[in-house]
Amino acid sequence: MRKCFTYSSLFFIIILCSFSGNRDAVRKNPPVTVAQPAPYRLDASTAKINKESTEVVEDSRLSTKKGIALKPGIPAGIDGARTEPDIVFDVKLPKSGRYVMSTYAVTDAEGAELMKKAKTKFESLFMKIQIDDRRPTKRVVYVPWDQRNQETGKFEFSGESQQLKIWLPRGVRLEYIDLAAYIPPAVPPKALSYQPKVLPPATHPRLWVNQQSLPQVKAQLQVGENLAAWEKVKKAALTPFVFEFDPNAEMAFNPKLEGAVESKAFYYLMTGDKKIGKEAIRLTADYLSRVEFGNLLDITREMGRAIYAASQVYDWCYDLMTPEQKKVLYTNLMRLSDDMEAGWPPFKQSVINGHGNEAQICRDLLAMSIAVYNEDPKPYQYTSYIILEDLVPMRKFEYQSPRHNQGVNYGSYRFGWDMHSAWLFYRMTGKPVFDDNIKDVRYFWQYMRVPDGQMLRDGDGFTAGKPGEFFYWKSPQTMFLNYTYARDPLIKAEFERQGGIPNTPVLFLLLNDPALKAAPSTESMPLTKDFGKILGSMIARTGWDIGLNSNDVVAEIKGGGYLFGNHQHADAGSVQLYYRGFQFGDLGVYKFYGTPYDTGFNKRSVSHSMMLAVNPEAKGSDPSDGGTRPNRRFPKTAEEVQSDGGYNNGKVLSADFGPSQIKPSFSYFAADLTGAYASKMDAYTRGFCFLNLDRQDIPAAIILTDDMTTEGAGISKYWQINALNKPEQTADGVVLHNQRGELVGKTHVQMLVPASAERKIEILSGPDANSSFARKFEAPEVNLPEITGHRILISPKVPATRNRFLTVFQVTAGDTKPLPVEHYETPVSYVVILADRVVSMSNNTGLITKPFNLKVPETGTYQVVLAGMKAGTWNVKSADGKVNLKAEVADGKNTIFFKGAGGQYSITPGS
Repeated sequence: MRKCFTYSSLFFIIILCSFSGNRDAVRKNPPVTVAQPAPYRLDASTAKINKESTEVVEDSRLSTKKGIALKPGIPAGIDGARTEPDIVFDVKLPKSGRYVMSTYAVTDAEGAELMKKAKTKFESLFMKIQIDDRRPTKRVVYVPWDQRNQETGKFEFSGESQQLKIWLPRGVRLEYIDLAAYIPPAVPPKALSYQPKVLPPATHPRLWVNQQSLPQVKAQLQVGENLAAWEKVKKAALTPFVFEFDPNAEMAFNPKLEGAVESKAFYYLMTGDKKIGKEAIRLTADYLSRVEFGNLLDITREMGRAIYAASQVYDWCYDLMTPEQKKVLYTNLMRLSDDMEAGWPPFKQSVINGHGNEAQICRDLLAMSIAVYNEDPKPYQYTSYIILEDLVPMRKFEYQSPRHNQGVNYGSYRFGWDMHSAWLFYRMTGKPVFDDNIKDVRYFWQYMRVPDGQMLRDGDGFTAGKPGEFFYWKSPQTMFLNYTYARDPLIKAEFERQGGIPNTPVLFLLLNDPALKAAPSTESMPLTKDFGKILGSMIARTGWDIGLNSNDVVAEIKGGGYLFGNHQHADAGSVQLYYRGFQFGDLGVYKFYGTPYDTGFNKRSVSHSMMLAVNPEAKGSDPSDGGTRPNRRFPKTAEEVQSDGGYNNGKVLSADFGPSQIKPSFSYFAADLTGAYASKMDAYTRGFCFLNLDRQDIPAAIILTDDMTTEGAGISKYWQINALNKPEQTADGVVLHNQRGELVGKTHVQMLVPASAERKIEILSGPDANSSFARKFEAPEVNLPEITGHRILISPKVPATRNRFLTVFQVTAGDTKPLPVEHYETPVSYVVILADRVVSMSNNTGLITKPFNLKVPETGTYQVVLAGMKAGTWNVKSADGKVNLKAEVADGKNTIFFKGAGGQYSITPGS
């Protein structure tokens, strides 16, 4: 009886069947001899059609106005319900060889409804194809994100007359199939002659361990927390794995088998048990020579996992393999490598960003190339070139800012693969190849954490729980690789809070040092983090209390540095605030990449809390939403990102916090964002000052300044913040709110400049908020409050080339009334007085260079922050002579802090 393979709900169920054709049920048309230049198009209207199951339908969306679909009520025959194909093409290609097949199809009403409800790629629509009497295969023909073209895969054609047989799914109208001669990726000239700087040792093992580190790994197997992982690996290794298959049927990928062979190979490496090692080799050879992966979205990840598991077997059991077994594994490792998205040679994608910066190069192909280096050094020559000459120098530049440009989720995923390559090279040679700044990126995810366990929003793909509930965001494998590489007890504690990596005990045993003890307390970490100038941003907190009863505030501002594309959003200058729930921030949600909603709203400035400047004559790189320059392409080198204006995200002017470096009372950030916008922007600077008020009822406040000059008064300016809950409009601005359980948090937004008589406010809610002004977008069907959120837009009543905004945010517990705010303007600065704080911030786009006078209220002692000061020596003198301070202002910090009583102060530059 034929064996069928089924897996968990995360994997599409593949049922494999054979058939014998019934030509009586097929309408005969003349054979199609494809002789036109590539691609060779097989128009569905010229196919032989099974009249019992299939019909030609009219559809104006198709270039030929006709497509082929299953008849109403006819079930799909993909899983063996019908042996006769729905369509048959008689094909004769001009020469033998490998061809890339692709399809073009649309959905009917039934298919459109299925795709609308789909939540994952596994709900794509599949067809079955067969060439002559070869083993049939199932391939995706339509996906939930409405992409009509699908690459089906690479297939061998003989150049003689052949039949291409198709079984269609319900819901699809197929117009044509293209066949294009396959051309392998070109090898860069430098890679052709590359001599790797770092070489694998002559001996095995060399994946994750070498002759020097192997004794240490063995010695730690039963020490501390490693013991439980070792027991798990030992049990898996010693349990026989039952693996039956039909040699005539396509075999689906089998994660359980891959895990089993990894455990068995590692057990052999640790114990020398040849029986278990030989079982690992046999299972791997049988599996690798028969497994097929199809064309499901991102299937290269599953394919790469098989390559990685087999490479470990190859390396760790090397001395047990026969020459024939080595040949089987090597041949099929190269076969699968050829089908990876990066292709083979692996130059079809860049390792810097996108899918090329994932497991396929950084772990899978690198591991394979290290394992087979003795037999074939060419794979290592190529993969080491990609990593050592492309990835390593680019990361040295990027990680000057210790955060990831792809955001919280994609960033943690892709950074994990950077760490795999860093670890693989380090363990192979005993020497690091990445700059040490890679160790600092780990703190990004700790600072992004908000009290209910979620993360501040950044980039695509955030995962969130229900509003008001505790949901602890996790990426434990990346945390594991971080703490083991940097030997950081704080990140080890975070890894343990995230539950560890119970499903990858082999990796845990390879890297974990049980002598490194976790340090659960975060009290030693500063509450504010300046992320530098490559990815300009600052996060300020009032505490590290994670839990539903936390009273902590977390705020972020972005801006300055560079835009690296792909999953990074056009959000330079955006702000977020969390207090007992998200008060304001982002409204976009991510479901599928590249949909109109995704590219027109989610990734664009309009879905973020930031300034918009809408040009009615927008064209070229000027986005219609009025925001910063959107860019999905990414730079390949540090030189490119710095020289190409398309990546310009503005410039960080100032970043400082203090006076305590652990629990600062103020956190200041300013960015010149002119370069982030298109040519419509002549000058724009945003300043941000977060005040930790150190009180329970009003824990924090923010002062925000904006000074924007556009190329003309006809460009409409909008000061925008986005909220999840409907705001309450007031004479001064708005009141925002959110809550966790019974704990209500509010944000009182008070706009001081322009005055209320000089501005107008508009609040867009629900479907109206999911818009880019004139264009509305249909939000995806997800259960998240962002899709029913609200956009608050404040704009000047009278158009002008230059507009300035000064806004104060006060965070209050429940119905606590906000504190009174006083403010005035000097010739060079805004001065805001709130509680026991006096804050002066530049009132224009430049740093303060001229003297000015400051008036502090007469009652009490105040903490005074002078922000936006030019670097150099400044003198602060009180009229009564009690304060006479000479301050050295540091370049890039641009602040002065002092405490003083009420009265007049003169602020003057110079010695």
